[in-house]
Amino acid sequence: MTVETFNPKQTTTLETPVKILEADKPNTLSTGSRIGFVSLGCPKNLVDSERILTQLRTEGYDVVNTYNDADLVIVNTCGFIDTAVQESLDTIGEALAENGKVIVTGCLGIKEDEIREVHPNVLAITGPHAYEEVVNQVHEHLPQPSHNPYLNLVPDIGVKLTPRHYAYLKISEGCNHRCTFCIIPSMRGDLVSRPIGEILDEAKRLKNAGVKELLVISQDTSAYGVDVKNKMGFWDGMPVKTNMTELCKKLGEMGMWVRLHYVYPYPSVDKVMPLMASGKVLPYLDIPFQHASPRILKLMKRPAAAERTMERIKKWRELCPELVIRSTFIVGFPGETEEDFQMLLDFLDEAQLDRVGCFKYSDVEGAKANELPDPISEDVKQERFERFMQKQSQISTAKLKEKIGLEYQVIIDEVTPEGAVGRCYADAPEIDGNVHLTDGFDVEPGDIIWAQIIHSNEYDLWAVKVEE
Repeated sequence: MTVETFNPKQTTTLETPVKILEADKPNTLSTGSRIGFVSLGCPKNLVDSERILTQLRTEGYDVVNTYNDADLVIVNTCGFIDTAVQESLDTIGEALAENGKVIVTGCLGIKEDEIREVHPNVLAITGPHAYEEVVNQVHEHLPQPSHNPYLNLVPDIGVKLTPRHYAYLKISEGCNHRCTFCIIPSMRGDLVSRPIGEILDEAKRLKNAGVKELLVISQDTSAYGVDVKNKMGFWDGMPVKTNMTELCKKLGEMGMWVRLHYVYPYPSVDKVMPLMASGKVLPYLDIPFQHASPRILKLMKRPAAAERTMERIKKWRELCPELVIRSTFIVGFPGETEEDFQMLLDFLDEAQLDRVGCFKYSDVEGAKANELPDPISEDVKQERFERFMQKQSQISTAKLKEKIGLEYQVIIDEVTPEGAVGRCYADAPEIDGNVHLTDGFDVEPGDIIWAQIIHSNEYDLWAVKVEE
């Protein structure tokens, strides 16, 4: 979500899974039943989709990319914000109209009554990360095919809904925070960290399969291991503590780009800075600050002290000058005064964040913030949204202009008739900017090359390949 592409009506759904599913042709030798799959929502939902598809493919089902070719359709929904809920309901309706046999899963699945009120004919509804339940529902409505495992091979890494060269690595489920605007804990529960050895095994399999960039995700990456009191785990016969720092150390030894998402600004993040400064982990942090006014942050019930945030950012940049920070913010939260909003603009000026997205606040069914007094009018929300985006556009333009003449490693995502499109360490796929190579016709997706920046605008960079 960049300043360029942000749309206040947009949802959290990624475009890449659609492209991967469309390109994934079923095995013509298989006699398996055929399943259509729609994956909506954020990267955390995408990983759930990958797990469901892996199990179904293992059992001999084929995944097809059109409603007409499918014997049954699964829709993995998002329910985080109202526009995502509407997208999910619309998609379910489309699948019913085009195919007729639909199983619903994902975050919106916890609101079964709401779904059935709109779409009473869905076959079954399950909640988020209910992998076994989804597969059982498929068995009930579409019997398991006769399956020859030698014809339907599933790779060790399972089914991926991302290009071969990058993958999302989910390290935990749920969240212990109770932010007043968020209903994720009611959907996905409290924090449950995956065993560290299991995560590192998965990372190693991804590395061996050709993955060059790991995007570490969870609801709260900084809190990894808190629920198990950072207990000692084991990997490759060696003891490893269950916490973010130790996990990053081990991932950083595997020779892949490691990118951290959904990190809260706790003191524990300080311990990761040396890994970023030494090149073990990408100097990139995705931190959802949400606001800068201590009063609004208190109403939001956000973790971490607002007054320490700027101090911490400065300390991080002293330790790692190359650090790139992306964030998201909410404007128009109930009770937000002009003074509160000005504090947010002042924070943007001081923090000089690299990548920023913004949402206008809207009520989410079940969120505590709905009960707060002094709601903000839509006109004021829109006016503040536009001022916010204008401010950040100016910051982004200036920061990217400073990169002209510098050289960066670029990972190639796509080759087009106009050249190649990739990203440097400062850009996560789909949510940040791109590096456009004007002479990049002799590269392939997944290549990592050196390039010199020759031009920039508010959001993207242009570069030419240089010899290493």
